[in-house]
Amino acid sequence: MTLQAQDRAPDFNAPATGDKKLSLSDFTGRTLVLYFYPRDNTPGCTQEGEAFRDLYDAFRRANADIVGVSRDSLRKHDNFRAKYDFPFDLISDADEKLCNAFGVLKEKNMYGRKHIGIERSTFVIDGDGLIRHVWRGVKVPDHADEVLAAVRALD
Repeated sequence: MTLQAQDRAPDFNAPATGDKKLSLSDFTGRTLVLYFYPRDNTPGCTQEGEAFRDLYDAFRRANADIVGVSRDSLRKHDNFRAKYDFPFDLISDADEKLCNAFGVLKEKNMYGRKHIGIERSTFVIDGDGLIRHVWRGVKVPDHADEVLAAVRALD
């Protein structure tokens, strides 16, 4: 089953940067922008993180939190976050539980070799735990602006 707008977001309890464990209930009453990306320190993932970073204050004014998710280790996440000064947490989903719950793992083809990887995806989850917007197969340019506009339009 593919998650869509108006579905209840899967609960999670996952390790995050700053020695935290994050769960969906931590964001009750606030909007959560949960974005999945393939790997730390790659050009597209860095650009995406920087775009969310640059709009972070605007998201906060719109009562929204941002959390990034990939399968990288917490050590890699801590370094990535520090290197690019991301003000939001990154979840390490090494066991792929969160990726599977949100259905973001897809077969990819890189240089003729097939592998399973994260399809760049973003979910806007309202303060009651309902998914309000879903983007799959995200193209990085202007994506963070589009997500911010969707968050601002929530009633």
